[in-house]
Amino acid sequence: MSQENNPSPRWGGKGAAGDVAENARTSLRRGLTLRHIRFIALGSAIGTGLFLGSADAIQFAGPSVLLAYIIGGAAVFMVMRAMGEMALVHPVPGSFADYATEYLGRWAGFVTGWSFAFEMALVAVADVTAFSLYMKFWFPTTPSWIWIVSVVAIIMAVNLTKVKVYGEVEFWLTLVKVGAIVAMIVGGLALIVFGIQLHQEIQPSVTNLWEQGGFFPHGFSGFLACFTVVMFAFGGVENIGITAGEAEDPEKSIPGAINTVPVRILLFYVLTMGVIMSLYPWSSIGDGGSPFVQIFSGLGIPAAAHILNVVVLTAAVSAINSDIYGAGRMLYGLAQRGLAPRSFSRVSSRGTPSMTVAAMGIVLVAGVLVNHFFENAFLYVATLVTFATVLVWVMILVTHLTMRRRRSREGSGPSPFPTPWWPAASWLALAFMIGVVVLLGFFEDTRMSLMIGAVWVILLALAYPLTRRTREAVDPTEIR
Repeated sequence: MSQENNPSPRWGGKGAAGDVAENARTSLRRGLTLRHIRFIALGSAIGTGLFLGSADAIQFAGPSVLLAYIIGGAAVFMVMRAMGEMALVHPVPGSFADYATEYLGRWAGFVTGWSFAFEMALVAVADVTAFSLYMKFWFPTTPSWIWIVSVVAIIMAVNLTKVKVYGEVEFWLTLVKVGAIVAMIVGGLALIVFGIQLHQEIQPSVTNLWEQGGFFPHGFSGFLACFTVVMFAFGGVENIGITAGEAEDPEKSIPGAINTVPVRILLFYVLTMGVIMSLYPWSSIGDGGSPFVQIFSGLGIPAAAHILNVVVLTAAVSAINSDIYGAGRMLYGLAQRGLAPRSFSRVSSRGTPSMTVAAMGIVLVAGVLVNHFFENAFLYVATLVTFATVLVWVMILVTHLTMRRRRSREGSGPSPFPTPWWPAASWLALAFMIGVVVLLGFFEDTRMSLMIGAVWVILLALAYPLTRRTREAVDPTEIR
């Protein structure tokens, strides 16, 4: 869509409508430091899946899953760098959806923003449900709704406070998860060095990565299949872009977070799985419960199960907290563009978008109820998360390519945070992401993602015409 046909004002544009939009965008309070931003992204991307669900990716590909994480992490890093460059040029709360609106048109921004918000909402609902299940480990007779209401109330309270308080809470919650991962890696390496067997049929050694059926035990097809799980694990790191509008010093904090967080996540996943597969036959991982429990038990820690339950509870709360933040700020940014209800642009005296937080609280409760009464239906819908995650990344890359072309055409100065190896790496990352979407259709377990994804896009197409009426209600002078 050309700029002449785009009814949204350009950043820095003049005139009454442009001033109103700019004032609305700056109504949030800046209070997030580099420390906060790094841990917000880690909190969203490192969830309960690493502690309890890492076995799924291993079962697909065996030890070659390590290579898949390296390749996938490199592609995600390019997405992050593309988003970071745009965030420093346009540090606004709506982040990549706002950029898509600016450079690709309102429809692109609408699809990108709502897909991300829905992705975050689904993940948060899953983690709320998981939280209630984890609490049953200690309180098996207590009704689940008590824990659901409790955690939703806590998360709502945190997200309605000043953004700096939210950043501090997320920092400490994520620190618990990171501490558990580091302890597991160090403890596992100690077991390998001292030759302590945790499995009666295998001696701990890194040679187990290629001696238990080879590095590619399921061939190349199994290696490709694992990417549908691997890429889902990286979902949430794009929350860094959401923080740009509330970062105290975005010129320093955004590049600092982007350059380190993907690498740290990659190291956490690769080292964790490498240690696990050195201690156990990869084919048996997950048969006896969480590998973390087995490793902590092997270190002589009798309360390993209780310790892990504390960790996964913290991981769930941290992920919910980060997802609600990301979805809420995205909806706030969409409202500024007339792509979401006008009420979502309201900001409290504390500088938080209170209506979007309240809306996400309602979604959490409704989602958990749907999961409880219509479990099979919810599991089908949940497969949309993988599709939506990759769709958002594709839109970020396409938007970035368009931005660079426009800046070059307009003779703009050098970018404050240019992507490396331009443009080859960006095009390779885009081709890789599209390839992941294609892979979803090749495997029975993930084919439903494409089908539900198609339904989701159709629903967005049906809903999109309503945004024009919303925009007229916001400010009819902005329509050209």
